[in-house]
Amino acid sequence: MHEAESPASTRYDSTRSAWESIWSSASIETELATAASARGQETMGLYRPYLPREEWILEAGSGLGAVMLTLKGEGYRVIGLDYAVNALHAVHAYDAQLPQSAGDVHALPFADNSLGAYLSFGVLEHFEHGMQPALREAWRVLRPGGVLILTIPYPNVVYKLVQLKRRLSGQGRLTDEDFYESVYTREELLQEVSKAGFAPVQAYSTSHAFTLWGLGGPFRAPGYYRTSALAETLGRVARAVLPWPFNFMTLVIARK
Repeated sequence: MHEAESPASTRYDSTRSAWESIWSSASIETELATAASARGQETMGLYRPYLPREEWILEAGSGLGAVMLTLKGEGYRVIGLDYAVNALHAVHAYDAQLPQSAGDVHALPFADNSLGAYLSFGVLEHFEHGMQPALREAWRVLRPGGVLILTIPYPNVVYKLVQLKRRLSGQGRLTDEDFYESVYTREELLQEVSKAGFAPVQAYSTSHAFTLWGLGGPFRAPGYYRTSALAETLGRVARAVLPWPFNFMTLVIARK
């Protein structure tokens, strides 16, 4: 890896520590309930037809394993990878038969052309050096024709409102010291995927209710990141009328 792409940095380590803290306070049961929700199943339904049945599917940045556990229950061959080891231990305690590996998305412990699909949900936006190093690793381990399934945050109306509020309050834009994640427009994300060598197949806007959750108040329900019935209803309207302005996560499907 080039020096600018090296994950060995203070912020890289602090981001990993932050995820370890997040997973230590979350639960697999709650994550599974989210995956089983109408919103979660709607997103999964968009990419499930592209997943191979007889080849290994990697989830890079698998966390508490809700997607892996769901797909395994449907008969897919899945393996998880994360650098937050406490999350891997929690998943192992829940299902000791689920294959997992402690590792880095920038240096995958898999051979060239060895996997049928690569899944990454809300992971690659967290690296200040960008997503190219991880995307190139994904391209390396996928077989020719293998599928990339990727979700990345979109600069939706709530994000833009936050930026406007910061400017009006004199805070200005977020600085490098505030870095937590990047957002990408649909065009920017497709360019990144293509730059890594992939051929984009589809790009979808998803999880519109969760964009509304970001506004707080009546759009939030009690519990861990739960949206209210109002948010879900208006989210369905937004998906039909203004799908991209209210897009929360862009789902990209591409092939090697």
